[in-house]
Amino acid sequence: MLAKELISDTIMPLKTSDSGLIALNWMEEFRVSHLPIVNDSDFLGLISESDIYEMNSYEEPLGNHVLSLYKPYVTENQHVYDVIRQVYEQKLTLIPVVDDKSKYLGSITLQCLVKYFARLAAVDNPGGIIVLEMGIRDYSLSEIARIVESCDASILSLYVTTLPDSTRMEVTIKINRMDIGPVIQTFIRFDYLVKASFFEGELNETLKDRYDSLMKYLDI
Repeated sequence: MLAKELISDTIMPLKTSDSGLIALNWMEEFRVSHLPIVNDSDFLGLISESDIYEMNSYEEPLGNHVLSLYKPYVTENQHVYDVIRQVYEQKLTLIPVVDDKSKYLGSITLQCLVKYFARLAAVDNPGGIIVLEMGIRDYSLSEIARIVESCDASILSLYVTTLPDSTRMEVTIKINRMDIGPVIQTFIRFDYLVKASFFEGELNETLKDRYDSLMKYLDI
């Protein structure tokens, strides 16, 4: 997925003629800690809550203050992984998107990214989760898929986590089968270490409840 496909239609950019008080009110309304400042579609930079609190007067236009704006952004055709990297590295609550002429197109919020990864992880699809632990060199996606499919199941989503300071990794698999016992037994028979498993009932009480709570908090 590209950055332009994740742009939120709720975020309003600030202008230099807007006051710090307006900026704070919008941040509270949009549930973000940053907002872009844009004049005539030109992206001038991001302003944060802390920037505004350092101002002497919240009532004056932002343009009346000396602003040390920084300009993180992604272009419209960058991949979602580039978006996530910048948001994570720079600790942002949103990131602006610009076109090839550096004109502001909109912003991508954390809420947008959470919704995207919820779809990617097949949160709303029924099934079970199996967590495997293995050496990095032992990982074979084709073999894992073959084992799952040999039990008349399919992989809905799969992601890999490298364990810190280790040569081992975790592979988390969601499959489209609620009775995952036969799949677990097959992995064990092939000498895989099954670190954890979650059945449909447990998913309803944990993963999906946490996802629904997060969506409610983000007010989506």
